[in-house]
Amino acid sequence: MLRFALPLSVLLAASAHAAPVRVEFWHAMDGVQAKVGDYAREFNRSQTEYEVVPTSLGNYRELLPRLQTALKTGKAPALVQLEYTQFSRMAEDGQLADLTRPVDALPDALTRDFATAVWKAGEAGGRRLGLPWNVSVPVLMYNAGALNRVKITAPDTWTQLESASRKLAGGSKRPLVVAADAWTFEANVLARGGSLSNGTQPTLNGPDAVEALTQLARMSAAGLAQPRTLSEATRAAFDFARGQNTFVLASVANWVDAKKLPFFNLGIAPFPCEKVGNCTVPLGGANLAVPRGTPATEQAGALAFWAYLMEAPRLADWVKTTAYAPPRRAVTPLLADWYAKNPQLRAAHDQLARAVPRLSTPDSGQWATYLEDAILKATTGKMTAKAALDEAQAKALK
Repeated sequence: MLRFALPLSVLLAASAHAAPVRVEFWHAMDGVQAKVGDYAREFNRSQTEYEVVPTSLGNYRELLPRLQTALKTGKAPALVQLEYTQFSRMAEDGQLADLTRPVDALPDALTRDFATAVWKAGEAGGRRLGLPWNVSVPVLMYNAGALNRVKITAPDTWTQLESASRKLAGGSKRPLVVAADAWTFEANVLARGGSLSNGTQPTLNGPDAVEALTQLARMSAAGLAQPRTLSEATRAAFDFARGQNTFVLASVANWVDAKKLPFFNLGIAPFPCEKVGNCTVPLGGANLAVPRGTPATEQAGALAFWAYLMEAPRLADWVKTTAYAPPRRAVTPLLADWYAKNPQLRAAHDQLARAVPRLSTPDSGQWATYLEDAILKATTGKMTAKAALDEAQAKALK
């Protein structure tokens, strides 16, 4: 098995300690925390320099305030998982350690094997502050039985999705779940060739964004779509399982839980694209990062554990467990048998080749809040799509 050596200076610093260096690891993988714990135990048994202690803190939004408090009190962990928009904010605020030099010392066989967007997502200000791990792409999940009954194939475009929803609607059935979710809306805008930022400033009310939200509002008003907030995920899953809804826009990693839903056969397809052949999707997931002020020995342990997680066989196990996309190219051949049994997931993961990093400006997390409020207002008929996005844009510019 190929192992990636750390710089000699780092190893010498660690070897000066008789007892293993304790490396606290905070993460938001609550649903698979047992698997994360397994990886930590295996790593701890594989060497004597470090002891990784993982702690699950719920979801991304629950983890961040705990981390911010810990940073103020000097009790931050040595390694932490940060969703991409959180990572951008923490990087801008100078809260993360610069890992450029130790990462540059790692073998090219590792660092050049990552998908381009995945590796770029850990950069900020020309420095390496984040390390890849869980990588997601947006997908369209659907009730395969419902589509088969009316002889409809999974839609490839938003135009097809609206047409299919019209055929499936009726009574209390609203085929498409429209969640007030900034990430899948960003994917919707990218699918039309647009963007929610010009690189430094928000463009939340750009023409492609207005077109996307106008369609969602139109479908909601016509009974073709069901607006939902992110806090209504449990209710939405129940309605999806009992056939009230047919289509759900989600992360590929949601497949693990969705396939457990009773009463129907789950289908999964690439995210609908309005410009077929020239369509990008926003990368989802998180970086692992080392908080500023972490002692050098703990930083070395954090990096050693990350390199352990990045070994191709272990990443293959991670993908099979979570359905996250493989961040390294070397992992794909190890998934051949699994992909043969799950060809729809192979098609979903193939989107990684045309993925781009999420909005990486420091304020993008706050923009997401304004955007999600606009989506809900437009899809529930409280405001027009244009007015709701104009309001979001005005708030983002303040």
